[in-house]
Order: sequence, then C-alpha cells, then structure tokens
Amino acid sequence: MSIDTLKEAIPDFARDVRLNLSTMANDETLAVQTKYGLLLACAIATRNPYVVATIGQEATRHLSFEAQEAARAAASIMAMNNVYYRFVHLATNKAYAKMPAKLRMNVIGNPGVSKTDFELWSLGVSAINGCGMCIDAHEKVLIEAGVTEDQIQTAVRFAAIIQSAAVALEAGELAVAAE
Repeated sequence: MSIDTLKEAIPDFARDVRLNLSTMANDETLAVQTKYGLLLACAIATRNPYVVATIGQEATRHLSFEAQEAARAAASIMAMNNVYYRFVHLATNKAYAKMPAKLRMNVIGNPGVSKTDFELWSLGVSAINGCGMCIDAHEKVLIEAGVTEDQIQTAVRFAAIIQSAAVALEAGELAVAAE
C-alpha cells in the first residue's frame, strides 16, 4: 500500500483530493524524514484506519523505527494537548489559563528525532485538531529554530490534504451505505 493506493481509493467526487495527494507525494519542500513523519502523524490524527494503514506502510519505507515511534508520539501527545489547550483558549473563564496543566508531556523534550521534526509533526496534528493555542506555540518554536514559513505552510497543507483524504473516503462509504 502507498500514497498511490490511497489515491485510487478516493471517490470520483473528490478528484481534487487525488490531485492534491499527487502533488504532495512529489513535493520536496521537506526532508524525507520530516515529510513522512508528518504524514504518519497526520494520518493517525485523522483516525481513519485506511488512511493510517496506507500512509503507515508508505512511511515504513522512509522512516527508521525511532522516527515512526516519534510520529506516533506526536499524534498521541497532541491528541491530549489539543483538547486541553483548546479548552483553555476557548473557555470564557480565564482562571484555567493560570492553572497548571498537570499533564505529562516528557516526549516533547526528548522525542527521539530532531526537535524541529517533532515540532512540525505536532503542528500538523494541531492544525487537524483545531487548536490555535498549540498552533501558535509550535509555529513560534519552529520559526525560532530557523524553519521557514514555506516549510511550515507546506506541513499544514499536507495535514489538510491527509485530512481531506480521510473525509473523502468516509463520505464515499456513507454514500454507498445510503444506496
């Protein structure tokens, strides 16, 4: 299974998604580990088993075991942080912002891959999960580390494409089930 396999599974009503997957697959803005770790973390964030399986198999061809584990960790830790910090940000009662989170996040300090890769993966997952507070925090760290705005925009674009593939597949399944 591969990105091509994923493209073939996308229903015709989502032709733009297929085209975007093709563009993404051929984009060389990000280094190989950065790109495939991002794709794996974002695939996990979609919670779509087919997207996770196809992107996961593609990622195994490009990533070490440690990088795969770090991508899984980014998706997992952001699943927690995005819920918590989105709540803190959106709550009218600002007292929550002053309270300690009391959430373990040790992997952020020692992810097993470069800090910039992990931060970029976390940013992509945070974009999928819609946490503005986390997006701002990761973007700030990335800019300070010398990651370009073009690379950051590419990472978020890839997250959007992976999410759109999951939605297209689910919409196609719903259409078939309704017939």
